[in-house]
Amino acid sequence: MKYTILTLFPDLIRPWTEESIVQKAIQKGLIEVDIRDIRAYSEDKHKTVDDTPYGGGAGMVMRVDVVVRALEAAGPADERILLSPAGAPFTQRMAEELARKSHLVLLCGRYEGIDARVEHFVTREVSIGDYVLMGGELGALVILEATARLIPGVIKEAESHQQDSFSTGLLDYPHYTRPPEFRGQSVPEILTSGHHAKIAEWRRKQALKRTKDRRPDLLEKAELTAKDLVWLEEAES
Repeated sequence: MKYTILTLFPDLIRPWTEESIVQKAIQKGLIEVDIRDIRAYSEDKHKTVDDTPYGGGAGMVMRVDVVVRALEAAGPADERILLSPAGAPFTQRMAEELARKSHLVLLCGRYEGIDARVEHFVTREVSIGDYVLMGGELGALVILEATARLIPGVIKEAESHQQDSFSTGLLDYPHYTRPPEFRGQSVPEILTSGHHAKIAEWRRKQALKRTKDRRPDLLEKAELTAKDLVWLEEAES
């Protein structure tokens, strides 16, 4: 998988590619991250990338000509994604879809925004939440990490991400490790029983309970079995 990240602040992105799992994935050749400075595609001597908005108003707007040159210079891509508060919400399902692509171009806006005509040169707009940041760099990093970890070989445990929160439509079950007791709180006995079938059942029930208590909205979309429904009824009684 290749990621091309277009930004006015490459140094905000670069450290993320030099640490942890993302760095290892790059070193193994599993992913490639090409970080490009949008300013390099400005054609005036001052490397201008923005201008005042037509119609007046506060702030500056990124120029369509500069941004489109940057997009086109990135070459053919499966997706050209504009990070925008107006975009479709980024979800685990979208991460799984994007992880199957070969080349993603991630466009990070800044200032008051990007000239609206840029929308005709991207394949989709994506938002990582209902709030406004100072730019799209954090959104690009979220997409990078959420998709890269799904690429075979990036995470050692091949089935690990399949059990994550949202991958099953539910929140993840609680996890425990040593020590077995800490300040009056003990690890549930079932997890030390060695009975794998009962452990699996306990984990499923806990995932259902957590989702019901914390994100009941997810249950409306989750694929629940008849047994799941019975457990949920029992939890309510």
